[in-house]
Amino acid sequence: MARIKHLAIKTADPARLGKFYEETFGMTCIHTSANGGMYMTDGYLTLALLKQRPNDTAPGLNHFGFEVENADEIAKKIVKAKLPEPTQRPSTTPFAEKRGMDPDGNLFDISEHGYQDVEYPLDDGVKQKETVR
Repeated sequence: MARIKHLAIKTADPARLGKFYEETFGMTCIHTSANGGMYMTDGYLTLALLKQRPNDTAPGLNHFGFEVENADEIAKKIVKAKLPEPTQRPSTTPFAEKRGMDPDGNLFDISEHGYQDVEYPLDDGVKQKETVR
């Protein structure tokens, strides 16, 4: 089965985004290209922060997701970076509990339970779970 191992974001300032992902999620830079693009990793996934060219029209990344141990600690780091506090995902949305954004406005999901099971948070706080096949 194929697994997502690489995502790319075009940005005017790869170094600024690289610093955000390093300080907030503990990612490390494994390569910097000649034009300033940065390649970050968490040990599983590679996130390319590509230098946007002057007349580039990016199709745009909708969102991507991080599985974390403590969503509240990540939220504090995001706020510390002077960004909006992550919002609660709707109870009808599986997988991620919160949605945040980076300094360029790219959206990402934050999940403590991960992406291996379909899990819906219900209004009464009880979670409904089903296994992904």
